[in-house]
Amino acid sequence: MPHSPQDKRLVLTRVRRLRGQVDALERALEAGAECASVLQQIAAARGAVNGLMAGVLESHLRETFSNATSRNDGATASINGVIDLVRTYLR
Repeated sequence: MPHSPQDKRLVLTRVRRLRGQVDALERALEAGAECASVLQQIAAARGAVNGLMAGVLESHLRETFSNATSRNDGATASINGVIDLVRTYLR
């Protein structure tokens, strides 16, 4: 969980945006929207969830390993590498 007020605000903003996307998806399904439109909305929601997960995971990694990174530049590079890798697979 992000602990700084700014990080928390950003995560909550993402969650609210995601809620809006899911609500729009529900309305589209109820209205009988075309499959292509529904699939596009599902893909957008999936991307939003993955972005949320990546952001929370990044915050967690940085907080968990903050002591190691303050003492070792190699550790900082390793954590940045892991974060980049996770973001790549969550796209």
